[in-house]
Amino acid sequence: MKKVLIITYYWPPAGGPGVQRWLKFVKYLRDYNIEPVVYIPENPTYPLKDESLQAEVPENLKVLKHRIFEPYAAAKFFSKKETQTISSGIIVKEENQSFLQKMMLYIRGNFFIPDARKFWIKPSVKYLEKSLEEEQISTIITTGPPHSLHLIGLQLKKKKNMKWLADFRDPWTNIGYHEKLKLTKSSRQKHIAMEKEVLNAADHVLVTSFSTKKEFEAKTTKPVSVITNGFDTEIASENIELDQKFTFSHIGSLLSGRNPQNLWKALGEIIRENSGFAKDFELKLVGAVSEEVLNSIKAEGLEKQLKIQQYVPHPEAIIFQRKSEVLLLIEIDSNETTGIIPGKVFEYMAAKRPILALGPAEWDVRKILEETAAGQFFKYSEKEEIKGYLLQLYSDYKNGRLQVNSENTDRYHRRSLTEELANLLKEL
Repeated sequence: MKKVLIITYYWPPAGGPGVQRWLKFVKYLRDYNIEPVVYIPENPTYPLKDESLQAEVPENLKVLKHRIFEPYAAAKFFSKKETQTISSGIIVKEENQSFLQKMMLYIRGNFFIPDARKFWIKPSVKYLEKSLEEEQISTIITTGPPHSLHLIGLQLKKKKNMKWLADFRDPWTNIGYHEKLKLTKSSRQKHIAMEKEVLNAADHVLVTSFSTKKEFEAKTTKPVSVITNGFDTEIASENIELDQKFTFSHIGSLLSGRNPQNLWKALGEIIRENSGFAKDFELKLVGAVSEEVLNSIKAEGLEKQLKIQQYVPHPEAIIFQRKSEVLLLIEIDSNETTGIIPGKVFEYMAAKRPILALGPAEWDVRKILEETAAGQFFKYSEKEEIKGYLLQLYSDYKNGRLQVNSENTDRYHRRSLTEELANLLKEL
């Protein structure tokens, strides 16, 4: 059985989307004759925790751990709230930033390159050199962000000449928040140089979206493959009853950048024009919601229909998805986010509920929704088109016909995606 080492920062009890991808790969890799070994920090700082994910870690999995120094922990004497905001990747709009947040962003961007987990690189390389020999591992996988983990892979590649797969859950230099980090010209060049070295040293580059594949293929001669995120089947839908209300649910963080004001306007207009819709409709937001988004929703008269639920464990999030009449998928409207495919789009597919998606015109999700007939995509600007679709959904709801006839979704099951990964690893 081929043995591989997976170097990841996020691992149960970490919550949020970052942990899902490799937890699910590890769950199924043994089915394809590959034995995973996982390397994680011994004392990480996770912005979100979800203890329920511990149950998905396979029995007898070898997990290697080594201590990490994270400057966020040392910075807590400034402000716990602001430190957690920075460490979780939430970037507050510049006009709303305090002096402390601006200072911490500048320090984060220019003193911790590629990121604040850089202090884990050197001790990890030293620790893993010995462990790789003891475990008889000849293939390593690094997954980022944090992209400092790719630098661990780079050093091990140089020292041990191992086979190395570099997995990018998000882009590196082309990710949207880089513009918010107040990078100097020198810092930006360091990121570009690091990214280039990683892309050209790895034996294979793995990405989660078609746009990122296109971006990276222009930067390396090494093979670049897409294996998206996906859905699993840990909860049976048959036992879950749909909401009685005409519910629209968004699962996950809804921060200032994701604020589709034309959706709220369209909903507000329908509520004022249709008393039946106003009585039946309910907007559920599950996860962190920014004040700006809340203010936009309330400004359109939707406060009575609004229900907010803070972060819930993953199994509960799945139930929210499958109970909802309609699922909302919202991405920041920018060129930098065209290659971001949120993991929840695949879980939404598994819920078999209509998806209303809003994002940039060339968003990769649009292609997936069209191929699977799992939902309808709109640009932020298409208020009248959105309104028309809302009325169509409501009519189907009132007539008991609100359903989705999706197709070709099995390819996005985590087991199928793991088979793709296993085949790739065996070819290395």
